[in-house]
Amino acid sequence: MIDRLRSLLRPLAPLWMAATLGCGLAAAQPATPPAPVAATTVSSGMASRVLACVTCHGKEGRATQEGYFPRIAGKPAGYLANQLINFREGRRSYPQMTSLIEHLTDDYLREMAAHFAALEVPYAPPPAPQAPPAVLEKGRLLVQQGDAARGIPACVQCHGQAMTGVNPFIPGLLGLPRDYLNSQLGAWKTGQRRAHAPDCMADIARQLTPDDVSAVSAWLAAQPVPGGGKPAARLGQPMPARCGGVDGVPVAAG
Repeated sequence: MIDRLRSLLRPLAPLWMAATLGCGLAAAQPATPPAPVAATTVSSGMASRVLACVTCHGKEGRATQEGYFPRIAGKPAGYLANQLINFREGRRSYPQMTSLIEHLTDDYLREMAAHFAALEVPYAPPPAPQAPPAVLEKGRLLVQQGDAARGIPACVQCHGQAMTGVNPFIPGLLGLPRDYLNSQLGAWKTGQRRAHAPDCMADIARQLTPDDVSAVSAWLAAQPVPGGGKPAARLGQPMPARCGGVDGVPVAAG
């Protein structure tokens, strides 16, 4: 699989080199979270340059039925750019991803992010619930209300009431496979996935028990995606804590 992905990307090497020379070597080592990415910057030729991406993430980045690789089509551009840079810089661990993008500049990764963010493709219906009603209800309560006694904010406080994310940096949590949600919450919890400090998701994940993770992922994976999954333009209320890589959103006092 890796050899095939490399073969798809190999013809693009001159483009990557040109981007690197044009931006300067310092661009590959960001000291701060990446800047917002405007969907209007999408290159008309980018679709042919991301064939390696859709090999795993599905046609147009809409994910596949196999159930692990996440959808990237329509995700907020700033979020996608952050994640690509996190893979390149080692804050996220998936060798196949790192191998493919380790030599790409920030600007090139942001252009890729803008390409996928601008795609509007339908979501598949959710699978049948994969947990008993009591587990699903526990997941719903954590997502919609949190658990103040344990310092766990509701997911909707950051990811939006519709759970479709908020432009430009906060991803939606619906339309994702349960296995993927489980693995990412586990990765936050164990430190295999990190973000720019302050790493609010890591703090939250460490408060979750394995049963919490299972319940949240089961409930989220069983929900239909409203409104075509489009991210909200703004959150509408202060976030419960400061989060690295999320700029311009007010934080609740206290």
